[in-house]
Amino acid sequence: MTLLALGINHKTAPVALREKVAFTPDSLVEALASLKKLDGVEESVIVSTCNRTELYVNTQDESGQKLLQWLSDFHHLDVEDIANNSYVLTQDEAVKHIMRVASGLDSLILGEPQILGQVKQAFGDAKHSGMINSEFDKLFQHTFSVAKRVRSETDIGANAVSVAYAAVQLAKHIFAELPKRSVLLVGAGETIELVAQHLKEQGVSCLAVANRTVARAEALAETLDASVYTLSQVPEHLKDFDIVISSTASQLPLIGKGMVEKALKQRRNMPMFLVDLAVPRDIESEVNELGDAYLYTVDDLQHIVQKNLENREQAAKEAEKLIDKQAGDYMTWKQSQQSIDLVRQYRQKGMAQRDDIVEKAKAQLAEGKNAETVLEEMAYKLTNTLLHPTTLALREAAMHDDPALSRWMGQALDLSDFSSDNNK
Repeated sequence: MTLLALGINHKTAPVALREKVAFTPDSLVEALASLKKLDGVEESVIVSTCNRTELYVNTQDESGQKLLQWLSDFHHLDVEDIANNSYVLTQDEAVKHIMRVASGLDSLILGEPQILGQVKQAFGDAKHSGMINSEFDKLFQHTFSVAKRVRSETDIGANAVSVAYAAVQLAKHIFAELPKRSVLLVGAGETIELVAQHLKEQGVSCLAVANRTVARAEALAETLDASVYTLSQVPEHLKDFDIVISSTASQLPLIGKGMVEKALKQRRNMPMFLVDLAVPRDIESEVNELGDAYLYTVDDLQHIVQKNLENREQAAKEAEKLIDKQAGDYMTWKQSQQSIDLVRQYRQKGMAQRDDIVEKAKAQLAEGKNAETVLEEMAYKLTNTLLHPTTLALREAAMHDDPALSRWMGQALDLSDFSSDNNK
């Protein structure tokens, strides 16, 4: 059996093709059931996210052609389109790849943590569908352990690499007890949604959303258990918030110096942290002139993000070394299991041959044949049966003039004279 990974990701295929080969939760159940019937597939896991679709299988098909054809048939796509935009990895390269994926080293955003949960979910789905045996269980449990070590032993996830995350991390540095702070989110687009998600992860519960379209604000606020304001209500309520993060499509500033100055007086000069993620700006730059207002723009955060990306790239190099070592350890374990299987098969075959010969000898005795003759014949057949394959292997080693193999076989068979002769 061969461990094989067939995949399409953001590096190899445009989003139009990635969408077509993606699996929905419902189609995933059907796909795993279909893979179970595919000839030569013993185990399988399907990882499907917005940036990748990958099939991990334990299979007899070393080329991956059957799997490629299966994927194209399942999604009713041209097999050449998939072949030209995909990759096939086997054995140790496949092991390294799944470990890199789970650790966030193969993600669009280097070191992003969500992928580990997605791989765990994919493994759980496959196990529920009966597609996991001992080998894949060992592989994926080892992979999860490696991913955790990458995050704990390197700085791959220590630094913000999106402006939304950078904004929240910066707020966390400024306010020691971030969960106790009140936050106003101005806007309800994708960037603000990401900011809100990061704030919730940090334990912030006092949230409000202000937006031009109230229905959009209400939809976001419902997921956050947050208050809702119109943009015209912002001046009235600005004083109630320690942190203001804004990202709208407005062509003119929504929050001016005078508005913030009035809010600070009402707050008795308690400081305010303001982050403007909009282009054009939502907050007047003159706000920075106020002593207790700390304003950061998207450009300020981009500098932080760029520096953090460089730090993550350095951490990724450390992570690669750890993965190389752990992938090697897994392959060593796998090879040891194969040797155990070979020994088991060898012993089973030997015992089966022994039992067959003994049964024939018993039958001859029952027929009244001479016991001494039967014993001699049985001993001859048993010896010949056991020695024949070994003799052929020794001859093969001699014919290929392979002294190392001959020496190893001599030692394994306890042929001291044979080994000594080949050491000369």
